[in-house]
Amino acid sequence: MHKAGFVNIIGNPNVGKSTLMNALVGERLSIITSKAQTTRHRILGVVSGEDFQIVFSDTPGILKPSYKLQESMMKFVTGAVNDADVILYVTDTVEQSDRSNDILEKIRQSDIPTLAVINKIDLTTPEKLEELVDKWQALLPAATIVPVSARENFNIKGLFDLILERLPEGEAFYSKDTLTDKTLRFFASEIIREKILRNYDKEIPYCCEIAIEAYREEPTIDRISAVIYVARDSQKGILIGHKGEKLKKVGQQAREDIEQFLGKKVFLELYVKVNENWRDNERQLKRFGYEQE
Repeated sequence: MHKAGFVNIIGNPNVGKSTLMNALVGERLSIITSKAQTTRHRILGVVSGEDFQIVFSDTPGILKPSYKLQESMMKFVTGAVNDADVILYVTDTVEQSDRSNDILEKIRQSDIPTLAVINKIDLTTPEKLEELVDKWQALLPAATIVPVSARENFNIKGLFDLILERLPEGEAFYSKDTLTDKTLRFFASEIIREKILRNYDKEIPYCCEIAIEAYREEPTIDRISAVIYVARDSQKGILIGHKGEKLKKVGQQAREDIEQFLGKKVFLELYVKVNENWRDNERQLKRFGYEQE
């Protein structure tokens, strides 16, 4: 008997969905920062064994859209509720559940096996955790409640085993050596975006989008040219910094991480261009992979 299915990870911003996805897959596929809205795309991570294949899907955090980019991000979330074989609804020990009432109602109305994962239990007490388990069992009566700490790798194997139990029978969707559906270009752009999230405050990270203009693989080195698009001229100046020092720092950090990800040397060039109001421009969103034709 072979099991295979799509396990979709859903929840509010900052509850640790990407950290959990990376822990379950065993690879750093989703970028992780302390800022909200870190994940913009739906990212697949594939784990295969002799008699199973789990296709994990990390989705953007649930939010009320303010512009077309966020509307597209929320389409990834609602799609993940509809096409899952197993849902992982991720919460943590401090978040408020009322921000995701609509999604919780969709889950309650579905008959999809659901695991409600309470993350970050290393930051709470046993008494508080017991209260949270009762709270989430009331909110999602059909779900199995699973306390974990993705950062500390606590109960990740237990969660993995519960997922395996709920997978339907079926053939593998991907070849057994597949890790993800995303390209090297995508991961290079995500690593660059992560460094922007880590190095800049306020609105700057949320106004940036990365486009890989050229990616040439050579035997000993990969040569990558990337453009960072911003929405206004003032943002361009902040991103580059005095004498280009801030952009240079981002480029160095990104290059080091891409080299670690690829296991080879990388030559990385970064440029900054203004693309006004790209977050509300459907044509640009399609170009950046948010809107489907």
